[in-house]
Amino acid sequence: MLKVENLRVNVENKEILKGVNLEVLPGELHVIMGPNGSGKSTLALTVAGHPKYRVVGGRILFNGEDITNLSPDERARRGILLAFQVPPEVEGVKIIEFLQQVLVELKGMDPVEAYDLIVKKAEELWFKEEDLHRYVNVGFSGGERKRLELLQAVLIEPKLLILDEPDSGVDVDSLSIISRKIDELHKRGTAVLLITHYGRILEHLDRDDLKVHVMKDGRIVKTGGGELVERIDREGFSEIFEEVGA
Repeated sequence: MLKVENLRVNVENKEILKGVNLEVLPGELHVIMGPNGSGKSTLALTVAGHPKYRVVGGRILFNGEDITNLSPDERARRGILLAFQVPPEVEGVKIIEFLQQVLVELKGMDPVEAYDLIVKKAEELWFKEEDLHRYVNVGFSGGERKRLELLQAVLIEPKLLILDEPDSGVDVDSLSIISRKIDELHKRGTAVLLITHYGRILEHLDRDDLKVHVMKDGRIVKTGGGELVERIDREGFSEIFEEVGA
């Protein structure tokens, strides 16, 4: 589904990604781990099409199509959804109106049908109906913001869901519901690319299903299965970097 070939990316004239190769098949769950500054978020934002991240080498394929130069909205229409590390506040835009428009535009739903579905799914992520009449992320806690990102994913059911550190700034209870919803989406066929520093968000996921990649200095330096997460939790990244000579 997703194929990243020798991807090199500059941000403000500084090379951040230095030749990343990655393949994600339909329905797979991939985890990208690594210390701060290793390029994890840059990879996520580049695949989603953020204009700040300039591809200077390689390409990105999605379902066989070269999307390297497509706009973010065109990538979204093809089935790519990014859940931000720090979801922005959107003053003046109500959550319910935003989500209704998304479902009308992307899925061709009737606005009333969309409203009912949003309310139902929101309750599963601990949002009351009155919460949906607040402005997008304005005054929200970290956990609320991340749960709202997951609500969008549950409603849209993208082909590829990219999660940029969904566990940062989140309390234990929110982390539990977020991880369960990720597992639910994965089991329903959504491919997931999950970026994290820690293994705690993976506790509710079947580690036998995981494909784990470790990044350092803009490159993927090691790939393995769920056992790699346990090793990182136990030993940290330094032992792995020493082992691979990174």
